[in-house]
Amino acid sequence: MKLIDLLSIEKWTALERELHEASGLEVSVFNPEGVRITDNKGWVNRLCPVIKADDKGQAFICAVAHMNIASEARQKREPVIEECDAGLVKLVVPIIAKERFLGSIGACGLLLEDGEVDSFMVNRTIGIEEEEVDALSADIGKISRSDIRILANDIRRKVALIVETYEAKQS
Repeated sequence: MKLIDLLSIEKWTALERELHEASGLEVSVFNPEGVRITDNKGWVNRLCPVIKADDKGQAFICAVAHMNIASEARQKREPVIEECDAGLVKLVVPIIAKERFLGSIGACGLLLEDGEVDSFMVNRTIGIEEEEVDALSADIGKISRSDIRILANDIRRKVALIVETYEAKQS
């Protein structure tokens, strides 16, 4: 069983867009290996595209954060909210059907209300000056812990409905 058995790529893309509109976060659906399944891309800040455009940034900030948090969500079988090494919030909700981990929905790109970008770490990882990191991150939006938890529960409910609908069709 795969994610595309549950929904078409077009419907996963529509869900990503719906969740983005509701939260202001970049939302992506990932397969079990942590690879995005859609080509839907919507940057929510100016820093993330710079980090992801650098091989070290992609490998040591973005991918590591997703894989670690997705692994925790998979093990706990529930949403996990953490920060990536750059200091931005990262939410991962596991997608599990018939006891199988099929992938996850990830949301990221804003700061928690009390969070801040780790300019030093971004500088050390991808080599851009801390002042440039600060300039790129000056207008990053914030999200409250309460709102990110509400979003996590909303995504969890949506995933449960998708899985239930699929399983009902199979019976």
